[in-house]
Amino acid sequence: MAKLYSQPGLRQTASLLTQKFALNPVNTTSIKMPEDPSGKTTKETIYLWCFDLTNLSRTWQFMVLTSLTFIFYLVYGYMQELIFKLEGFEPFGWYLTLVQFAYYTLFGVAELQVKEDKQRKIPIRMYLLLAFLTVATMGLSNTSVGYLNYPTQVIFKCCKLIPVLIGGILIQGKKFSAIDITACLCMSIGLILFTLADSAVMPNFNTYGVVLISLALCADGAIGNVQEKTLKQYGASNGEMVLYSYSIGFLYILFGLVLSGGLLPAFYFCQEHPVETYGYAVIFSVTGYLGLYVVLTLVKSFGALVAVTVTTCRKAVTIVLSFIFFTKPFTFQYLWSGLVVVLGIYLNLYSKNKNSWDAAMLGFMHKYGLMKRRRTLEPENIV
Repeated sequence: MAKLYSQPGLRQTASLLTQKFALNPVNTTSIKMPEDPSGKTTKETIYLWCFDLTNLSRTWQFMVLTSLTFIFYLVYGYMQELIFKLEGFEPFGWYLTLVQFAYYTLFGVAELQVKEDKQRKIPIRMYLLLAFLTVATMGLSNTSVGYLNYPTQVIFKCCKLIPVLIGGILIQGKKFSAIDITACLCMSIGLILFTLADSAVMPNFNTYGVVLISLALCADGAIGNVQEKTLKQYGASNGEMVLYSYSIGFLYILFGLVLSGGLLPAFYFCQEHPVETYGYAVIFSVTGYLGLYVVLTLVKSFGALVAVTVTTCRKAVTIVLSFIFFTKPFTFQYLWSGLVVVLGIYLNLYSKNKNSWDAAMLGFMHKYGLMKRRRTLEPENIV
């Protein structure tokens, strides 16, 4: 550093000042596009499956990825609720998860065949843990639909921060900012109010569903940290993680259903309604699998903030469509309690991106003259 300061010239001094007083946060990763020999900036390569989106403008890339996110996940949510509308299917959520994991395994095997690198990078012992968390997240979430109003299930899934924050304090002794704690409180209050509204207007409200989705939320909060750490440590692809997590998870669920005696009753029930169960489950699984990859591409290309905004809007539309397509009681307490949850989500995002958001807000205010410049008091203005 001393050597840099000793270099003469305004360019070096300006560079040092830019680095020292930059408005971007330290923990934000910025991607600089490489330059070719001609001096032109090359575009970042973006592939979605076998389709190259690189030559599209950033606006069109965003529109394509956002549209696909809405299409796949809206169909996914619709099919999930439609399956559970079949009379008598409520106890068979774990069997639906078994079928879903079977399809995901087949998709993962097919994807692996077109890749050159087929070697597994993550140890099996790590996949045993990842598979368990995946089973808990998706199995409990699917099963809860049979006992909960679907919009309530969606609202709960938005609040992953709550178990993450509580687990961080209790297990790791972490300290969180006041903004994080406020975000957690907003989500908690919003969930409580939404659940109370549900219990007031739904004649078949079942607290067992709340227990299931709460446990799924805890597992979902844990799996993100484990997945991120594992991917970084071993440098594995998303495709590898999906294949092994879901294939091992399939064996977990199969073993559990055989031990509990729940496999044959579910099998015989679905055999009587093949279209409403296996047929719908194909669409449910395909759209879920494709939607997962679209969101991962959206995160990679536009960042987590944009991705969370898109997925939050998608969940809001899912809730609206649920009330439209599936008749259920409505109260305005759903609306404003949901807004409290959304406030918590964006407070959490602000906490993670505080420096960059503050910089962007200041730039916006300066650009449109919303922030007045400080006036220098002349002697005649001092009273």
